[in-house]
Amino acid sequence: MRRILLFTFLSITTGLFAQNEVQLDADTLLKELSANACDCINEISTYNKHRQEVVNEINSCIEEVTEAYQLGSQLFKFSKPEESEQITEQDSTGREIAINTNKESDQYKAAYYKIEEQLMKDCESLKRKVAASDKQGLKSMSFNKKALKYYEEGISASENGDFSTAVKQFKKALKVDKEFAFAWDNLGLAYRKLEKYDKAIEAYEKSIEIDPYGLMPIQNIAIAYQYQEQYGKAIEAYKRLALIDKDNPEVAYGIGSIYALKLNEYEKALDYMCQAFNAYTQMKSPYRSDAEQIISIIYQEMKKEGKEETFSTILKENGIDMG
Repeated sequence: MRRILLFTFLSITTGLFAQNEVQLDADTLLKELSANACDCINEISTYNKHRQEVVNEINSCIEEVTEAYQLGSQLFKFSKPEESEQITEQDSTGREIAINTNKESDQYKAAYYKIEEQLMKDCESLKRKVAASDKQGLKSMSFNKKALKYYEEGISASENGDFSTAVKQFKKALKVDKEFAFAWDNLGLAYRKLEKYDKAIEAYEKSIEIDPYGLMPIQNIAIAYQYQEQYGKAIEAYKRLALIDKDNPEVAYGIGSIYALKLNEYEKALDYMCQAFNAYTQMKSPYRSDAEQIISIIYQEMKKEGKEETFSTILKENGIDMG
């Protein structure tokens, strides 16, 4: 492992020096390693997988570069190790460099989260793949070749941002096979992109009629209601999602976001967002950082109201120490 790690780091630093276009520093290294992790994430297939399966593969991509980032950071900062289970090397001046391979250590987590944060900024496919949940049901896909052809053309049009054409192709697919659940899902998404929210909700509901355990259409109904500023209906949609997937962190995150950003009910928002933060952290989802950002927003608002103590109490009740 150490030889692979050193080879990865040295390959990147050698390439950066050769370019003579960038200043080699920790920030540059972070961006380069994150780009490597993003390339790995781009190769992940989400087809017929639950969200956790995809998240696990994303974790592996991040872990592949975490130790290299630790090593690089140590080289630039010459910081001293604080925990056990370390690998040590020496730089050209003979100073000892240490990295921590214990995934539960503060040093390892700090490096992992730094890469994760960079990916959330720069890696477009990350959020899309974390949110993907294309696990097939019996009626998710069609066995009709003509319907599949139209569906694939609709997907292609959507990927190119041509949602009007996508609507036409998905409707053609559904005319051939009206029980093609994924076609209804994607028709709803295309309508949503065209800001035709009522039609989007209607398409999602048709998908749920066909597959009552489909997760994405229910979550997308909640999003469509938020675009319509029907926040009560959006919250009910998230609660509906919880009935079939009680451990889905999108429920707590979605409801918490509405209470925090739309309804200004900060104590309710904080409790839900703490639940989301804990769930994302447990499943090692990059959305952990999004939950953390909203918790910070809630703190600022509760501070204005003189409710710092209440804020701290709710965090403690949820077992969170934000430092």
